[in-house]
Amino acid sequence: MQDFRKNRRRFMTVMAGAGAALGVGKAQAQDELFFPGDEPAHRVIYQLNHGDVEYQTHVLNSMTAMIGKYGGNVKIAVACFAKGIHILAKEPMSEVDPEIYARVEGFAKNYDVEWIACGNTMDTVGYRDDDMRDFARIEQVGAAALMEYQEDGYAYISW
Repeated sequence: MQDFRKNRRRFMTVMAGAGAALGVGKAQAQDELFFPGDEPAHRVIYQLNHGDVEYQTHVLNSMTAMIGKYGGNVKIAVACFAKGIHILAKEPMSEVDPEIYARVEGFAKNYDVEWIACGNTMDTVGYRDDDMRDFARIEQVGAAALMEYQEDGYAYISW
């Protein structure tokens, strides 16, 4: 079995190099290979707790850069609380930029990004569980979710 994996990785390395040379697609960082079904080598959790467009754009652009660098070899989670909670609401109680709103859904559906809604913030603002978008997972204490993800090996990123 060890020889099979070694040969599979060698084959995939050659194919990735050939594809990049032919301009077939943007090659992912070649210091590591990732295969569908493998556990991602990289895991990161972002804190998103502000409502202004510039801040939210920076967070989403950083996520885009991570996916661009690591492809499917990165697992991303985002804990939303305080004013950041509104991007996860079906009908936000505070203004959310339409492009950001759409990008959040795109990350959830196309890149399997986990979106965590802080239940305490929801209670404070007046959201119920069914007010949240279908892909949002509710954790009663958003800060505890940040801690638990870090304990599980996720790198923590905050602005």
